[in-house]
Amino acid sequence: MNLIGIFLSSLMVAFSGAIMPGPLLIVTIAQTAKKGIWSAVFLTIGHAILEATLIAGLALGLIKLVQKEIIFIIVGLAGGAMLIWMGTMLAKSALSRKDIAFLSVDKNRSRSSPLLSGILVSLSNPYWILWWLTIGLAYLIAAIKFGIAGIILFFTGHILADFIWYGFVGFAIVTGRKFFNQMVFKVIFGICGAFLLFWGGKFMFDAIRAIIK
Repeated sequence: MNLIGIFLSSLMVAFSGAIMPGPLLIVTIAQTAKKGIWSAVFLTIGHAILEATLIAGLALGLIKLVQKEIIFIIVGLAGGAMLIWMGTMLAKSALSRKDIAFLSVDKNRSRSSPLLSGILVSLSNPYWILWWLTIGLAYLIAAIKFGIAGIILFFTGHILADFIWYGFVGFAIVTGRKFFNQMVFKVIFGICGAFLLFWGGKFMFDAIRAIIK
């Protein structure tokens, strides 16, 4: 595999993973519907910051630490609890009689909050870590053989897939808003909330099962 191969394969593999429904996609839909297209952009930036940090850590030998099962358990319990809380808030908005206030927040807040959410939602997902310890690590090992250039191209291809997909999702939600009324958005929020509750419950269940096995 050469440098171009690393970039293209990283892009394709990451894109196939990005389009799979998960907590980050759900939060992107919910926050974009409420705050606008910048939410999708800054959620992805937050996600990218965390992944860049993880890649640096793996390259420096963090792999020996995160392979320990206790890390999976801690992330599963803490992350699951966080996703359940977020799912509850979305479900509460969906069930409330009050209208959802779109684009009513301060611009600075609308940009900074999704940035933090992009980091926290990704960090709360233990399967994101497992992906990096399997598929991601294999690609990183191949990329490291080409030095800094290989790592940069690997990361660029990977995160480009996220920007393409989540940008498309955000654009679809914003441009489609004029066709949706409050009831439609409440249904979307309710579905997103239910999925977050499901993911949170599954993460905590898997962590507890790892403890008692």
